[in-house]
Amino acid sequence: MENPRPEKVAVVDEIVGKLNTATAVFVSEYRGMSVAGLAQLRGVLRDSGAEHKVYKNTLAILAVRQAGLDILEPLLVGPTSLTFAGDDSVGAAKALNTASKTNPLLVLKGGSFGTSALSVDDVKALADLPSREELLAMFAGALQAPLVKTAGLLQALPRNFAYGLAALIDQQTSAAA
Repeated sequence: MENPRPEKVAVVDEIVGKLNTATAVFVSEYRGMSVAGLAQLRGVLRDSGAEHKVYKNTLAILAVRQAGLDILEPLLVGPTSLTFAGDDSVGAAKALNTASKTNPLLVLKGGSFGTSALSVDDVKALADLPSREELLAMFAGALQAPLVKTAGLLQALPRNFAYGLAALIDQQTSAAA
């Protein structure tokens, strides 16, 4: 058996490293996309904390086997690109899904979330979830709501007491007159 070239070993090691550190990996087909279109897609994905790369399928297959993500192997057919999501896998899925809607040449194939396989529908469902920032805002709102209600109640008690006292005084002055 032939010894693999060091460059190829380095690429496989790079892919394995990215697979091991990514929260999610999305596989897409880019057949017919221009270089400018791919560069724009990379920029959009970079803004969402993801990295979009194109590798030779044979090297990607070796890497997914080494990383224990054999579930991705059937997706690595044809002109395939990999998107490695950072901390915000939902944001990356949103960006990739939006890009596939605006550019029909980009076709989602599926992916993995941890060691679980994702179908195209799963990726789209993940894209429909609120992003990390939206979830944090919702959580902060949920924490703040009881405090706001309590503050409103505490403000209403003296105000209502003052209104009641004023109404009682008005009633007594009108009864005395």
